[in-house]
Amino acid sequence: MSDLVFLLLIFFMITSTLISPNAIPLNLPESSSDTRVKQDLSVYITYNDAQAAYYLGETPIERENLQAELQQALEGSAPDAAVVVRADKSLPVEEVVYTLDAVEQINSADNENHKHKVTLATKGQ
Repeated sequence: MSDLVFLLLIFFMITSTLISPNAIPLNLPESSSDTRVKQDLSVYITYNDAQAAYYLGETPIERENLQAELQQALEGSAPDAAVVVRADKSLPVEEVVYTLDAVEQINSADNENHKHKVTLATKGQ
């Protein structure tokens, strides 16, 4: 019986490493921290040819529409819903700050006292 459990454990460990959590290829910055947070909404920011591209989930969006798209996606979510920013490590910091500012503007304009949290995703070492 213990052999069967051991084999199942190995099987699930191997198959779980084959599943890629990032649908959009990014070169995330590295961190020694291994903190996990719930992911209610993901914003991907890629950086190619000196130009940032934004994605809400896997849907491409324009930079100018980021706040409106985020607000629409966060409607009806939990008051403390987490927005995970997955930014390419070569991305200028202004683009990350732009995203943080968009969430902060949503929080300050919200009359229901929602305080959405923002987390910057990193790659563990």
